[in-house]
Amino acid sequence: MAEKETLADRMTHHHVEDVGSHGDHHIVPLSTYYVVFAALMVLLVLTVLAAKVDLGPWNIIIAMTIAVVKAAMVVLYFMHVRYSSDLVKFVAGATFFWLAILFTLTMSDYFTRIWPAVPKV
Repeated sequence: MAEKETLADRMTHHHVEDVGSHGDHHIVPLSTYYVVFAALMVLLVLTVLAAKVDLGPWNIIIAMTIAVVKAAMVVLYFMHVRYSSDLVKFVAGATFFWLAILFTLTMSDYFTRIWPAVPKV
């Protein structure tokens, strides 16, 4: 008669290794990190330059575009989402989708407000 497997038996190190959840790591070359760092520095300079130039209503669009690109690079490369499982990629994508919903709701509130006239001093 076979012995009944206990919880302690199922939680042993040997059983956890069979799952393979932590054994599959992608080695990223150091040159990739240097390229991403250089790109982030270029985007930082673009952010500073965009803040100094008055582009009217385009300032916020350009600044947010640069910020989204920088955030995507950090998430993909420094947080290793690019080399992760499909579930991790889905969760990261859902997070950006939720952020887009929040920005849309915030901006729709902001742009539909009636602003009182500011008296000139």
